[in-house]
Amino acid sequence: MPVRQRLATLLTALAVLLPVGGCGTLPGSGDPNRTLRVWLMRGSLSEGLTAAVVRDYERSNPEVEVEVAVQDWSGIGDKVADALASDDPPDVIEVGNTQVARYVAAGGVRNLTNWVYDLGGDYWIPGLKEPGKIGGFQYGVPFYAANRVVIYRRDLFEQAGITEPPADREEWIEATDRLDRPGQQGIYLPGRNWYVLAGFVWDEGGDLAVERSGRWSGTLHTPEALRGMEFYRELHSHGAGPADADEAEPDQREVFAAGEVAQIIDVPGAAELITETNPGLTGRLGFFPVPGKREGEPGAVFTGGSVLIVPERTDDWDPAYAFVKLLTGEKWQRKLARTMSVVPNSTELVGELRGDPGTAAMAEGSRNGHATPNSPRWGELEADNPVKDYQTAVLRGADPATAARETSEEITEILAGRRGRGD
Repeated sequence: MPVRQRLATLLTALAVLLPVGGCGTLPGSGDPNRTLRVWLMRGSLSEGLTAAVVRDYERSNPEVEVEVAVQDWSGIGDKVADALASDDPPDVIEVGNTQVARYVAAGGVRNLTNWVYDLGGDYWIPGLKEPGKIGGFQYGVPFYAANRVVIYRRDLFEQAGITEPPADREEWIEATDRLDRPGQQGIYLPGRNWYVLAGFVWDEGGDLAVERSGRWSGTLHTPEALRGMEFYRELHSHGAGPADADEAEPDQREVFAAGEVAQIIDVPGAAELITETNPGLTGRLGFFPVPGKREGEPGAVFTGGSVLIVPERTDDWDPAYAFVKLLTGEKWQRKLARTMSVVPNSTELVGELRGDPGTAAMAEGSRNGHATPNSPRWGELEADNPVKDYQTAVLRGADPATAARETSEEITEILAGRRGRGD
């Protein structure tokens, strides 16, 4: 799969966990007396990069043989949960950054707080660090990330007299208004793209839900979150995105490829899919980070990605920690960023992606990356997301404050486990 196409599916793959899939194994070499078992997700590392990491590790740890089992995202949630509950789990496991809370709540994940400094935790990007931190303790070690950017038509910007990407929200609205004309949408923003809304809410200092004294409460009704929704509504008005659609149905990349849209918000890899659909757009696409409220500062974005966890029941803690430190350290993070075109785990390394405009914009945006609330029940909420219904209601004219309070109450009920959607 081409690098950009893989990136285009990364955020979805990290968020959607379906029934069980398979795995493959890449064995180590040599004559060791210990075996370190590692689970990595398909597509995270190429086979060549995986083999190189294993060789590097085994040179420094000749007594250990590394066996890497490559897992599919399909069904991985239950598979990891079962492994953590067993008496013989793998020694290192890659998991989606939004899934750490679930595994920690169930038990079996080692607390790594005492090793954060040694692992370079002062420089971890927030969208990976925070979801791996539960109850003030660090369980997940950031591995890599991806996030959304603005993909735009450079030729349409030039025709509208816009010579530079917007530096802040105000300039973005002005540019989008100029681009919105008969037969052309300034931006295609579907009404139910809740990840984009979350970014605007975070930019205002709000959140979708917060935890107080061990209890989660929905917070879409707060002034900060309401300002985020108001900006979403304003941006949405400069295009024809359906109020009752998300980015997948209809596929916003196909809408963009039709040639009558100036901008969409998506991962950089979507550009390759767009030009495959419409080769006439080849060479006409550009990228910039989602603009923030202040000039030159990227807006908040949802960070999808992976972290590494170590099961409590591993019999090989020292070798496991050494592997985690190697794979998340500067040497291999640099190679990972260059080879796989993902965002490395450290704010000090985002410059590694300057050579590619799309991934460079993504890396810049990652400086203001966030994750969804790390409630162990967040996956239940996403399964039938009330935030999407809230967006549709507001865009169709409902009072934002009233709709937000009702949705906050629904979020609170779901995260408390008192009911699911439709109860």
